[in-house]
Parts: sequence; structure tokens; C-alpha cells
Amino acid sequence: MEKPDKRSSILAAAEKLFSELGYEGTSTRQIAKEAGANMSMINYYFGSKEGVFLEIMNERVIAFKAVLISINEYPIPPMEKLYKVIESYTDRILSNISFHKMMHRELSLAQRPEMYEKLKDAMSGNMCAIEMIIEDGIASGEFRTVDIRMLIATIMGTITSVATTPSKITRGSVLDIAIPKDREVLKQRLIAHLKDLVTTHLTPQK
Repeated sequence: MEKPDKRSSILAAAEKLFSELGYEGTSTRQIAKEAGANMSMINYYFGSKEGVFLEIMNERVIAFKAVLISINEYPIPPMEKLYKVIESYTDRILSNISFHKMMHRELSLAQRPEMYEKLKDAMSGNMCAIEMIIEDGIASGEFRTVDIRMLIATIMGTITSVATTPSKITRGSVLDIAIPKDREVLKQRLIAHLKDLVTTHLTPQK
């Protein structure tokens, strides 16, 4: 069990350090020290710091894909499926805001196009699963015809905006997204808003 456990320890240590220090601010030496591993183990399992980062991202993408597949298999209407997607994605992002902020920043930088390209196919698979839910709703008549990808971008972009710049929502209030109970309040507000948005946008007009 030692090897799989050490690999997992490296990934957990790297995610913690990436969240706290950013990609550039984290070295493989720091990852090895945090994980109680040696440099050769990182090279053996992942090849480089970029390899560690990509593996963390791949695991996250794959885990969310499993959630989407499960949601798609539920015997419930398309709107309920879309609600579950919103709940799941919002919870995943707000459960680890530091890492999401770092990931969003690093993948958007001009010097990281190779990282984004390597993850694009896996990420597009998840987007296709969400598209399928909306397409099924349109085909059944439950949803009106809309620009599906724009809608998905609106949902994902709103969640990212709240996670990365919560002051847009919390300004003038005592809510602090860094405090767990306040974060839960904001999460529920965000979920309620997005459900209302997709319901209003997708319900056919009579």
C-alpha cells in the first residue's frame, strides 16, 4: 500500500501548496518535503511539477465527470438534472476556493497554453454531458431553444466570479466567504440564484 499512499500524499501536498503559494511559488522540493517523499518519487510518478498539477486537474475533471454521468442516469426531468449539476459544481468550487482561484489564474495565463490544451479534451467531455441534459430538455419540449454553450458559460462563469471575487456579492454586508458559515450562506444564495436563472431562461413562454 505504500506506493499508492505516497502518490496520494504527493498530490494532496501539492494541492495544498499550489493553493497557498500559487503554481510559480511552489517547487517540487517543497512538495516532496510536505508529502514526506523524495524528489525521485515525484519524478517517477509525475515527471515534473507540471505533471503533478495536470494530474490534480485530471483527477478533478474525472471526478466531476463521474458525478455528471450519475446525474444523467437519474430518472428525473431535465430541469431537476440541471439543478443537481448546479448544486454539485457550486459545492465543488466553493469547497476549495483557494485552489480554484489558483487554477483559474494559472490556466488563463499566456505562458500556460500547453496546460490548458492538455486538459481541454477532458474538460470538453464534461461540458458535453451538461449540453446533453439541456439538449434533452429542448427535445422533450420542457426547455425552450437557447444558446446552450452561452448558458453553460453563464452558469460556470457566475460560480467562478463569486468564488474569485466575492466582494461583488458581500460588499456592504458582514458576510465573509472565508468563514465556513458565511460561505454556506453565500453558496445557498448562489445556488438559488442560478436555479431561478435557468428556470426563467429555459421555461417555454406561453
